[in-house]
Amino acid sequence: MQATRILAIRHGETAWNVDTRIQGQLDIALNDMGQWQAQRVGHALKNEDIAAVYSSDLMRAFETAQAIAQHHAPTVPLSVIEHVGLRERHFGHLQGQTWSEIENGWPEDAKLWRGRDPHWSPVGGESLTALRKRVATSVEELASQHLGEQIVLVAHGGVMDALYRLATRQPIEAPRTWHLGNAAINRLLWTTEGLSLVGWGDVSHFDEGHDG
Repeated sequence: MQATRILAIRHGETAWNVDTRIQGQLDIALNDMGQWQAQRVGHALKNEDIAAVYSSDLMRAFETAQAIAQHHAPTVPLSVIEHVGLRERHFGHLQGQTWSEIENGWPEDAKLWRGRDPHWSPVGGESLTALRKRVATSVEELASQHLGEQIVLVAHGGVMDALYRLATRQPIEAPRTWHLGNAAINRLLWTTEGLSLVGWGDVSHFDEGHDG
């Protein structure tokens, strides 16, 4: 059975990541650390055999994807293809708030969020069930076009979490025990039967002495 290899990358760090402020689908740029992380992951993947680079259209992901495409060593340059299905979960009325602001201002929402209620959604936002369905549909759409090849998907923490759960058959409500690092390299396989996990959370490229 033919498979598509996937390099799934969360965007580099933003100032809102540092402040624990919920970004959701608000368009926040990388900070200086995030730009450095993007360059490092781009350098780490420069010799990988990559057929296409897909990215969320939000700036923090697109900037990270551009760094990967620009570092790619083969003579045929890669361009970044935007895909709205790779956007972060929409957090509705909670977007722009910090965790502490949510705990204090919307304690019931905070409780439902912490409990990973699959069907709860912030006002105007998405539930975890809707996010999972969107991510699964988007990955199938993109990966099915590249059987036998490797692609890059640059997205967000919520998307990475959904990918991990899809690949490991973890239920939506299960507590998270895995890391969703900025600009970490995560490796998956996609076939018509779904996703499987190859490797997760590689950040060895943040070592300044890393060559590849």
